[in-house]
Formats: sequence, C-alpha cells, structure tokens
Amino acid sequence: MASKRFLFILFLAFSCSLALASDPSPLQDFCVAAPTGPVFVNGLVCKDPKLSQADDFSFTGLDKPGNTSNPVGSKVTTVNIAQIPGLNTLGISMARVDYAPYGINPPHMHPRATEILTVLEGTLYVGFVTSNPENRLITKVLQKGDVFVFPQGLIHFQRNAGYGKAVAIAALSSQNPGVITIANAVFGSSPPISDDVLAKAFQVDKNIVDRIQAQF
Repeated sequence: MASKRFLFILFLAFSCSLALASDPSPLQDFCVAAPTGPVFVNGLVCKDPKLSQADDFSFTGLDKPGNTSNPVGSKVTTVNIAQIPGLNTLGISMARVDYAPYGINPPHMHPRATEILTVLEGTLYVGFVTSNPENRLITKVLQKGDVFVFPQGLIHFQRNAGYGKAVAIAALSSQNPGVITIANAVFGSSPPISDDVLAKAFQVDKNIVDRIQAQF
C-alpha cells in the first residue's frame, strides 16, 4: 500500500513539473548574445556582462521606409536578436512594415510568437485563420492608431486597403519569432514538395502546381 502511495505521489509531482514547464525567466539583468560563441544552446550564449556596451541594446534606422518595389508590395524591417544582441533571453522583438498601395504582407505565421500590430499610417485590411477543423477567418479594417493581435502560430496577413502608402509597427513575444510564409514554404521549398502531393492537397491538376512552383 505504501509503495502504491509513493508511486502515486511521484506521478503527481512529475505531472505538475510538466504542466509548469515553460521558457525560464532571465536569471541576471541581461544576457547579450555572443553569436560566435563555441557552445550551441537553445538561443545564444552570453558574452561577459562587463564587456556589454550601449550598442548591444540599440538599433538605428527604423524611421527609414522599406523598399516596397517587389512582387508583393511590402517590406518588413525586423528588429530582433540579429539586430540587437541585448534582446537575448528577453522574449521580445519588433518590426516595421511598409506597404505600397494595394501591397500585401502575404499569409504567414510566427511559430514562436504572438504579434501585436499598430497602424501608424494608412488603412490596412488584416486577418488570421483559426486552426483545424473550423478554419474561421477573422478580419478587420484598421485605421491609423488601431491595434490588432495575431495569436501565436496562426496564419495571418495584411493588405493595404488605401490609395496611398501604409506603415505599421509590430511587437512580437519572442527574441526570434521566426516566420513561415505559406506560399514560399509550400511552393518554394528546397527540394520541392512533390507535385503529386500538392495536386492532391489542393485538388488541382499537376500542371497548375508546376506553374506555381516555377514562380518560386
């Protein structure tokens, strides 16, 4: 009886430890990334805090418009751990998004972050799609000063719904949120996904899949 009780308590303790597992909070003031460090960890190793400088915590240039002369008509300027080493372990980053008239930030997802978007200029039509099996589209038209949230891991997009340019600032809940652009991943993977697979998934002829893949 005692052994059964012990095993039950052990099982509860193990279950609770799993339920409470999450990314740990920083154990020091900061951990400036040392990208050339010899150790591979989940994130980046820290350099000696005594060697940290103001430049490790700053970025210049977010006031400059991005070049939107591309097929989708948008440019995302990221400010994450690659630009600010001091973001390491702090769980936050941001981005500026510029949109040409009728430009889009195509359907994509962030595997490691929730995004909160604020419109600084123009009008944006935004939305995200809920997970299977509902796949419900939730959309809204945003004006200057409006804010919208895209939950972590859900496919979302933005389109410039005005006649002029548009600008937005996004904050993300990860130092390295990652981005998967759906069209690029599905039709532009390397090596490519079999056209047999894609033709069946999208219920179209393989020739159509081949033509789309050729665009990437």
